[in-house]
Amino acid sequence: MGVIRKQSISGTIYSYLGVILGFVIMGILFPRVLSTKEVGLLRVMVSYATLFAQFSGLGFGAVTIKLFPHFRDASRKHHGFLGIALMVALAGFLIAATVYLLLRPYLVEQSLEKSELFITYFYYVIPLIFFTLLFNVLDNYYRVLYNAVKGIYYKEVIMRLATLVFIILFFFKIINFHDFVILYLLALISPSLMLLVSLIRSRQLFLKPDMKFISPDLQKQMINVGFFGILASFSGVLVMNIDVLMVNNMLGLSDAGIYAITFYFGTLILVPLRTMGKISSVVIADAWKNHDQATISDIYRRSSISLSVVGVLLFIGIWGNINNVFHILGNNYLPGMMVIFFIGMANLFDIAIGISSHIIVNSKYYKYLSYFLLAFAVILIVSNLLLIPVYGLVGAAIASFISKFLYNSIKFVFLYRKFRFQPLSYHHILLILIAVVAYGLSTFIPPFHNYIVDIIIRSSVIFILFAVPVYYFKISEDINLQVNSFVKKIRKSIVK
Repeated sequence: MGVIRKQSISGTIYSYLGVILGFVIMGILFPRVLSTKEVGLLRVMVSYATLFAQFSGLGFGAVTIKLFPHFRDASRKHHGFLGIALMVALAGFLIAATVYLLLRPYLVEQSLEKSELFITYFYYVIPLIFFTLLFNVLDNYYRVLYNAVKGIYYKEVIMRLATLVFIILFFFKIINFHDFVILYLLALISPSLMLLVSLIRSRQLFLKPDMKFISPDLQKQMINVGFFGILASFSGVLVMNIDVLMVNNMLGLSDAGIYAITFYFGTLILVPLRTMGKISSVVIADAWKNHDQATISDIYRRSSISLSVVGVLLFIGIWGNINNVFHILGNNYLPGMMVIFFIGMANLFDIAIGISSHIIVNSKYYKYLSYFLLAFAVILIVSNLLLIPVYGLVGAAIASFISKFLYNSIKFVFLYRKFRFQPLSYHHILLILIAVVAYGLSTFIPPFHNYIVDIIIRSSVIFILFAVPVYYFKISEDINLQVNSFVKKIRKSIVK
């Protein structure tokens, strides 16, 4: 856990700095500066770009994480692995861009009545697909070089700082909305360019592929992993974006905008999982290669409880301040209140099961994750089709809750039956009891007239009521170690 712990700390710091910036942008400025339709446009463009970019990768992201250990050799420039990845990505981009253009008549027809603004910016999605794909390739490459933090920093911090500057320019009417869209897209593509420049400066941009190194057996493995990687990665991104796209098609851009903003609050819980997942997946791949199941089991167990502590605290903190959240967002976003609740609950299942997806995809049973994700996608689409017409925005959130619960339950049972890996313990039950008590007691705090004062006091009380028993009962070994280490540093600095 040494590499994971070290990079998780710095990665989490950058991630939560990104969360703060994201909150200022998505929680405060976007709802006040942009209309719900304009917010919906930006989210729909990103969703389409993410979806097609993931398909463009042709499953090579899975090949990178799972099979790069076979190529790892700095003295031989890793046998030009990056060059192979970029060639595959370019071929995938040409296919995806062609499919996107062929779908234009259908997408335009769907957008004529409720999402006409999307038609104006239809072609802007294509360059966004390309640079999203480039970021995915370069970020995966940095991850297998044990430098997952760089991509997190560029995407979570630098990109959002640029977005913050551009939305402020729009707020003061220095630029119009069209200019803002262009600058916003430039902000989105900037992390890929910065990763590229970083590779060049560090002299790690090895583009000449060593095709002779790829034996027939390794080639067969790459094709198999890549094929199932397409299913897994595309299905995975589909389930992360299909709800907002279906809300847009069935209810319109305005509702998609409301869903996007409230969905953001529900996904704050996942920030530590994304950071740890990026870092731990590489360590897990090496552990599988070395047949070290003890290390994998230990990472699975420790990450589950540590992530659960952070996730549960965030959930009760957000829900405890739910009235303050909508005081910030405004009444236009009130229809999305229960979206925050159901998306938050759905994501608690994700963090409780922790890094199970990374364990499966790096094992010899990697094909099964593709099947599970396909089932997840089907369940999500069907449940959205059934629930959105009945419950609107909340129906999409309930669909996510049901689908994620079933998906994570399947992964949990699979890992237990195949390897006897099981991350849950009585600590999770105790954690839930502590959270319920902390939240319950916070409801007795009378509301303050000033919502900022209310947020500070209410959040502080929730944190103390939650954090003290979590530390006292040693719910997470790793969190206690970090707290103790921090306290020792403070004591040393005071003594000096």
